[in-house]
Amino acid sequence: MAFTPLDLILTLIVVVLAVVVVVLLQRSNRQTEVSKSELEAARREAQQTLEAARRQAQTALEQAQNQAQALLEAARAEAQSLRQNAQTEIQNLRQNAHVELERLRQQGEERLRQQLREERERLQASLQAEREALMSERASIQAERERLQADLQASRAEREELKRETERLARRGEQLDARAAKLDEQEEKLDALEKTLEARQAELAQRERQIDLKLQEVAGMSREEAQNLLLSRLDAELEEEKALRVKANLERIRLEVKREAQKLLAQAAQRQASETAAALAVSVVPIPSDAMKGRIIGREGRNIRTFEALTGVDLIIDDTPEAVLLSSFNPMRREIARMALEQLVADGRIHPSRIEEVVEKAKNEMKTFIYERGEEAALEAGVVGLKPGLVQLLGRLHFRSSYGQNVLKHSVQVAHLTGIMAAELGLDAALGRRAGLLHDLGKSVDREIEGTHVEIGVTLATRFGEPKEVIDAIAHHHDPENGETLSSVLAAAADAISAARPGARRESLEEYIQRLEQLERIALSFPGVDNAFAVQAGREVRVIVKPDRISDAKATLLAREIAGRIERDMNYPGQVQVTVVRESRAVEYAK
Repeated sequence: MAFTPLDLILTLIVVVLAVVVVVLLQRSNRQTEVSKSELEAARREAQQTLEAARRQAQTALEQAQNQAQALLEAARAEAQSLRQNAQTEIQNLRQNAHVELERLRQQGEERLRQQLREERERLQASLQAEREALMSERASIQAERERLQADLQASRAEREELKRETERLARRGEQLDARAAKLDEQEEKLDALEKTLEARQAELAQRERQIDLKLQEVAGMSREEAQNLLLSRLDAELEEEKALRVKANLERIRLEVKREAQKLLAQAAQRQASETAAALAVSVVPIPSDAMKGRIIGREGRNIRTFEALTGVDLIIDDTPEAVLLSSFNPMRREIARMALEQLVADGRIHPSRIEEVVEKAKNEMKTFIYERGEEAALEAGVVGLKPGLVQLLGRLHFRSSYGQNVLKHSVQVAHLTGIMAAELGLDAALGRRAGLLHDLGKSVDREIEGTHVEIGVTLATRFGEPKEVIDAIAHHHDPENGETLSSVLAAAADAISAARPGARRESLEEYIQRLEQLERIALSFPGVDNAFAVQAGREVRVIVKPDRISDAKATLLAREIAGRIERDMNYPGQVQVTVVRESRAVEYAK
């Protein structure tokens, strides 16, 4: 409850009166002898004081009323001003809100237009891809129709040829009947001659037995003993001659085979050269500035978590200036992540829904990219008529490597080499290129399907209706000795050339040292070997033999035996040359 000035004055008066009364009472208590006149004087004095206090209170009340009226007028004026200012401010806020609402509406319309435009572009790209796939399918159907028509014409021609062959065989049968009659006559004559020969052979056998008996009587030993003695002497005499003849024949055969093989392989290798690409496990994506790293991470890391969950790739953001790293052992996932991240950085809008949209778009673009790589490889290798599914699988080899060698580049190179060797041997070069291109087809999905790449490749080639020669090359390009056609042999040779050429593949130091040690160990296991050295990165073994135990003729046989043991016990690309060195030294000292 608020106190007015009048209440304050009255309270003050009451207090003063109380003080006066207390003072008077105290004085009356202390001075009982005070006269009534003094008490009356004190009463009058108190009354005067009371009157003065009333007048002061009246004056203070009037002043307080005047001040309150003035304050009331000022408050009313200020309230009126505040009301007017509030109305003006409300009007301004209403106008600003209307402008902001209009701006937001325009932004929303623009965003919707952008989304519709992007959706239209995505649909157009999808329709274009489907249209191209349909055109490719139509082309393959047309090619299949033409092939069937060609087969039909070939079968008709073959039917005509069979008809003519039947007529020719009928005429031939008549001629054979006539000849059979003549042969019967000659057979009777031969029977007579055969009886005569049998009689002479019996007579000769009888004479031979008589001569053997006379020889046994003269020599004093049986026929078996004489035969064994003669054979043992012949073996001792012919051992050196046999080794010399084997050495001469081996040298002659080796020179001829080496000359022809070098000619064939040189022609194939010189006409083919391609680069190899080693796919790494990390891709570097440049960004315009380091401030973009914070936008990529997002609030509380939601952007980077969404990106890694959708792509399956680790996004590494470290102190590398103006760059981020993508880490994954799957090159296809890493490439999809790289394409998506580059598009997000270029666009600038990075949030979970946008990341999901861009990653899905990158996956669709990756399918087109893989198909284009497969088409380019087939065109470069000169192979036509591949079905779209095979082309897609072939394109996946672009992201597959073997010992650092890109498998798609390796397949194209093997296709060229196989085609060249097939043409040199007078075989079907187109079929050889096809077998070489598809020999590692199983490696495109060997990380997703159980089995070796050979088994997977045979299954895929059979499913897509590839020729028997191509399937045989896929099945036996690692063991051509079990192949049924020459395509497997040519594919194995081309595969070894492409893999063994310098710089094509990486090899670990441990495997390299183990291979050298195994080569030397095999050579040292033969009797008469003094020492062995593996040189030229394991492509040659030089064997030092003891000259008193191994002759020049036996050195050739030893080299062949060591080479055979290496072929049986080791797996290696290319070939290993075995050189046996026999050295005789005569040492004397002058004293």
